[in-house]
Amino acid sequence: MTRRTRTAVRRSSADLGAIAVSVAVAVLSAAAVAAAEAEQRSGTAQQAVGVSRPTKGSLPRTPFGQPDLQGVWSFSTLTPLERPAELAGKEFLTEKEAAAFAAAKTRALDHDTPEGAENACKGTGNYNEVWYERGSTVVKTRRTSLIVDPPDGKIPPLTAEGMKRRATLAAARAARGPADSWEDLDVNDRCLVGFNAGPPMMPSGYNNNVQLFQTPDYFVILTEMVHDARIVPLDGRPHTSPNVRQWAGISRGHWDGDTMVVETINFSEKNAFRGAGPRMRLIERFTRTGADTLMYEVTVDDPETFTKPWTFQVPMSPVDGKIYEYACHEGNYGLAGILAGARADERRATESGTRR
Repeated sequence: MTRRTRTAVRRSSADLGAIAVSVAVAVLSAAAVAAAEAEQRSGTAQQAVGVSRPTKGSLPRTPFGQPDLQGVWSFSTLTPLERPAELAGKEFLTEKEAAAFAAAKTRALDHDTPEGAENACKGTGNYNEVWYERGSTVVKTRRTSLIVDPPDGKIPPLTAEGMKRRATLAAARAARGPADSWEDLDVNDRCLVGFNAGPPMMPSGYNNNVQLFQTPDYFVILTEMVHDARIVPLDGRPHTSPNVRQWAGISRGHWDGDTMVVETINFSEKNAFRGAGPRMRLIERFTRTGADTLMYEVTVDDPETFTKPWTFQVPMSPVDGKIYEYACHEGNYGLAGILAGARADERRATESGTRR
């Protein structure tokens, strides 16, 4: 759902406790090396800021012996995906620096102030601050970016093929108006997928919650955004043919020790993550690192688009409450309004003789 359709009716969903299902995916690619290196750096970072890993005996477990990852978790944070230029070369913040960074970013994004509203909305108008839940702090590790690999906290450069694909898309986009048709609007505006629902899940302005369910044979990832449920089989079944593609790709999972690993491929080209190509392999790792922390780690492996794999981490926190249905299409008058506004602009341009 988009900010324009935030006013959609939110109805309480049926008792989701009846949905039990569990997670895990095979990491059988070169990205496993990058993930292992990132995990090693992660352990050092957690030790440095006092985020300790529990011993195996202290982990809560399900009746069938798996680490218990179930519940509602929040991935809200003010930490950016990539390290800001002003923090180049600085991997971690001190407590004082983290507090100052969070305060400055909160002020810059506060929709209830003229400065914040202009920064966030560029003069278009938007909801007031009560609708947002981007969080008020940086991640618990106090990293300056969610990206942990490469060490500079930046997405790796595009390959020649990646740059060519991006240029082709940009040229096609430039040949059309912003809303010549409903097809010119992105899949978020059209309520086909949620802008932070993933995979991978990404912190954003609101709806940064996910509920996890487990059974011996399945792992379920239910995102608040557009109430999408990804049901991940753990029985070792192979992936489907590359000809079968879905909005959220096709996921398979497995346990790697006490970590749930989910590998997803076969994404629709209409929902490419960060401009990735059709052969992108996405590896998500869910690890309970304490009573109040679930480490969510993602490795993007796409040699056709990026010059090397890259990994980011989001420490999630437990939420004491339920997830309610976020019904994007209910009251989605934004779509009709955008198209009607574009037609009105065209009429005015025609009348003044300036239409392109």
